[in-house]
Amino acid sequence: MNRLHLGDAVQLINKTSLRAVLSYTYIVGLGVLTVVAIAVWQQRHADTPPDDAIEVLYLVCVLILLSTADVRIERGRINLSGIAIGASAILLNPSNAAVVGLAIAIPMARRGYWPILANAIMTSANACVGALIASELRSTTPLTLQSRVLVLAVVIVSSWVIVAIGLSLRAGESVGSIVRHNFTPQFYAAFGYFGLASLLTSYVLDGSLLGYLLASIVFVLALALTDTIATRRVRRVLESELSDADRHLFHSRAVEGVVHNLRNHIATAVGYLKEVDSRRLDPVDRNAIETATAAANDAVTVLRGLAQGATPRVSYATQPIDLNELATRGLGMARPRARTKEVELALRESPEDVRVKADPLLLREVITNLVNNAIDAAPSNGRVYLTTGKRGNGWPFFSVSDNGPGVSDENRHHLFEPHFTTKESGTGLGLFMSYGIVREHQGQLIYEGNRRGAVFTVVLPPYVG
Repeated sequence: MNRLHLGDAVQLINKTSLRAVLSYTYIVGLGVLTVVAIAVWQQRHADTPPDDAIEVLYLVCVLILLSTADVRIERGRINLSGIAIGASAILLNPSNAAVVGLAIAIPMARRGYWPILANAIMTSANACVGALIASELRSTTPLTLQSRVLVLAVVIVSSWVIVAIGLSLRAGESVGSIVRHNFTPQFYAAFGYFGLASLLTSYVLDGSLLGYLLASIVFVLALALTDTIATRRVRRVLESELSDADRHLFHSRAVEGVVHNLRNHIATAVGYLKEVDSRRLDPVDRNAIETATAAANDAVTVLRGLAQGATPRVSYATQPIDLNELATRGLGMARPRARTKEVELALRESPEDVRVKADPLLLREVITNLVNNAIDAAPSNGRVYLTTGKRGNGWPFFSVSDNGPGVSDENRHHLFEPHFTTKESGTGLGLFMSYGIVREHQGQLIYEGNRRGAVFTVVLPPYVG
């Protein structure tokens, strides 16, 4: 068994290294193609008048500003920089549009080398593609409404293709799976929102002072609308999390009281049962005493499990715990179960520092519970992904997702209650105990799934040396 786990770990490391090489090769190749396309365009359009430098600088600043706000989608976020990219593709030549796209690296500066490089080159290539189309259309007649809509459509579709291929190479997930999990009504609505704002900006931004003022109003309104939407979503999420915490706390307190009383009574019963000399009893009475003793011991075991789920004892490790290493071990322990059902397991490790102060045994138990639940929920030949990373507030997290049926609305608010389960052979204690363990770590266990599958995310405080 150890050899099997070691082989899985080596295979996982090899796959991770291969994905890193492919993703960096893709990004570098995309950058080279963008530079070549710009060089060819400049040779063919040497007489094209230069863009207004103030306009280029203005759009760079706008892109940086809009990157601070984002729209939450099913499995991630889309920032508002797409508005500036669409406007740049319509208004600027390909080289300057690419420069505006490269500016996305500035707000990504704190996220590590890969996010900086990947976002800068992909956004730059996307803006360049749209600007090339706009340049060709502009060479014959001024851009009409239909031409601008066409350019924006090219920008949107090219961004989908570029990003989907990049994510597929980086995460080892098929493009089809990325499309199924991300191309939701919210996703299309977000890009429709970007396109409309970009189209309006392309008309009002004409180089005049009034044009800059009107464009600024468009961007401020976009930020305000996004902030309102995000605030409402955060409020709903917080209300849901608070509801989960309240219910778990209520059940924990109730379980603690019941366990305390029952353990005292059962301990008394077990003590008296042990004093009975079964050798002096006839076979029927001896069998009854043995059965009663076994049942009492089983009850003590069940109560001990409930007590651990209600108030688990956390023994923090002296050294920080790396979630990437913990996730690798937890996934390795679940592979035999996944093989039985022919479920694909994959790990998406974070390139960032995801160290936490934790009890490694208890936290691995949480990972095992969540991964086993995901394997049970996934269909045969299904997929289960374990992902590590950092939230926007800098807190490390790991999430477990599957492509099963998800959790129905009527069952959603019972997830973390003791003995609640939708499995025929389940005990209903896995999520209850996991929630208690995460709570004792001062973290959060959140359900983020939908009808396309379940997603459970554990967010933990970062390790502070």
